[in-house]
This record gives sequence, C-alpha cells and structure tokens, in this order.
Amino acid sequence: MQIKSAQFAISSTSYDKCPKANLPEYAFIGRSNVGKSSLINMITGVKKLAKTSTTPGKTQLINHFIINESWYLADLPGFGYAKISKETRAKWGKMINGYLLKRETLLNTFMLIDSRIEPQRSDLEFMEWMGTNEIPFVIVFTKTDKLKRGELAENLECYKKKLNESWEELPLIILSSSSTKTGREEILNFIEETNALFEVNKD
Repeated sequence: MQIKSAQFAISSTSYDKCPKANLPEYAFIGRSNVGKSSLINMITGVKKLAKTSTTPGKTQLINHFIINESWYLADLPGFGYAKISKETRAKWGKMINGYLLKRETLLNTFMLIDSRIEPQRSDLEFMEWMGTNEIPFVIVFTKTDKLKRGELAENLECYKKKLNESWEELPLIILSSSSTKTGREEILNFIEETNALFEVNKD
C-alpha cells in the first residue's frame, strides 16, 4: 500500500463522538512511551502527523487520522503511566474500553510493546481482555533497532513463552523500528488486505 495522503481528522473524548463509522478503522495502543506516535508517523510517512513527546501521557484523547481518504487510523491514549491521578486513569480506561468494544468499523487494534523490556503485567492483562472480548489485535514490537539480534531473539522468545501460558494460538507478531522503518511494509500490507475484506463484507 502506498500512502498518498494522511491528515488529522478529529480528537474525541468518547466513541460516540468519533467520526461517522463508514470506513475501515485501525487503532494503535500501548504503554506510555512505547513509541506509538513515532511509529504512526513512520507508517504514514508524515513526520509530525502524530505529536511525539519525551513526556509520557501526551495522547489524552482518541485521535483520528484519515488515510488515503479511505480508512481511519485511531491513536489511543497510552496506559501504564503512573504519574496521572487515579481519576484520570479511570477516565482514560472507560474511554478506551468503550471505543474498543463499541466502534463498529474497528477492524484491528495494533498492540504496541517495547521490545527491550520484559513482559509487563498491564500489557498481558490488556491483551487478555481483548481476547476475552473478541477484539482482533496484532502485536507490534517497537524499538527493535535498540537491541542486538541475539538480545531481540531472546526477548521475543521470553514473551512468546509467557503468552503461551494462556493463549492456545498467538496473535500475529510484527517487529518494528521507527528509525529503520522496519515493519512498515508488513503493517501496511496487513491493513490493505483487511480493507479488502471490509469491502467484500460491505457489498
């Protein structure tokens, strides 16, 4: 898939305030500081489409971007950031859960995980929740360029072993790096193939 256009559409505080659900949609989510904004910018080829920051918790709303005037990319708030109030954390959780459960045209959620760190409880629990609620998702390991090949392989094996404790079949796993553009083609190909299924079902 070639990205010909990518534009900001709208920021929303809840799923019912999102754009009209008439196009295929893909959400990106992960722990704070996982590199989500950088990955979105790399995928779309627009450097400042999603605002990047060294301060975790920058994304606080559901941000929609219209891509190629044919599908939506949704940037969701990060989770696992300790320096926000319990009230704010609960508010974000309600907003994210409502969107993932009720957004009719959401075809897949890309679950971003920092390839450098060991399996985190919040990540595992969130994936378990998505699986229980039958929300399709793909695991995207970020920042893979920060590790040596052997270290990356070891970390991935550790993660797969942990997932296999509760999953009969693992979701699709994509390795990515915003710096080297690793994973860009694979993510866009996945979206293109899934968009085709959306068109078939719509017909």
